[in-house]
Order: sequence, then C-alpha cells, then structure tokens
Amino acid sequence: MHIEHVAIYAEDIEKIKAFYEKYFNVTSSDLYHNQKTSFKSYFLTFDSGSRMEVTTKKFLSNRIAESLGYAHIAIAVGDKQAVDEYAERFVKDGYPLLNGPRTTGDGYYEAVIQDPEGNLIELTTTLDEEHKNREWVRGFGS
Repeated sequence: MHIEHVAIYAEDIEKIKAFYEKYFNVTSSDLYHNQKTSFKSYFLTFDSGSRMEVTTKKFLSNRIAESLGYAHIAIAVGDKQAVDEYAERFVKDGYPLLNGPRTTGDGYYEAVIQDPEGNLIELTTTLDEEHKNREWVRGFGS
C-alpha cells in the first residue's frame, strides 16, 4: 500500500504549477476541467514518481493558519548542502524562509518555506536513517 497522490486547493493553479515546475522539476499532466462543476486540476509528478494534484474550483474559502488538517508537504532534496542551497534560492527569489535550515530532533535537516499561496514546504534530508526507522516503528506501536 502507498499514498497515490496528495492534493492541494489553490486559487491560481497555473502559478502553483509553474512554481513546482521551476523549483522541483515536476512534469505536469494536461489540464483537467470539468465544465459542469468548474473543477480544474493538474497532476504534478516528481522524479521519484510521487504525485501531487493541484486543484481549484469556484467558492473555495480562505485558509485559517494552523488549523486542523494537512500541515505541510516535505520534499527530500538530497543532502544538507542541497537543503541550504534550496533555502538560499527561495530567499533570493523572494519567498519567505519560515524556519531553518536546522537539525530536528527526529533525524532530519530541514528548512521550511512557503509556495506562492502560503502552503508550507519542508525541504529535507534524513541525517540518521537508523534513528528515523526506530522512530517510525515506535510511532506504529511495533
């Protein structure tokens, strides 16, 4: 079993699609548009095969910061140097660096940025695979 894809609502899916294409080298599906419901979406595929659907439709409500539900997407970018380089690139391009780069207590080195619509993205690398596996198993009660 695996997660097939994760979806995010966006006001401007063209802007979000361009952001992920530019920074994360995703490939995009053709636009799907349901004329009846006004639903539109793109599937963005990362080099690893992971997929994210960016969607929009009429009458979406604004997000409330730090509310229940999905919190962020974490994208593994390589090693610590890659996390630092990505963070610097986002700051240089005018995106806010909200946290880090830093070492976390659960075995990651990460920086947190926002996409053009405020969705949180963790730029990550795993520091200690053994530590991460121990924590993952403990989290599932094994």
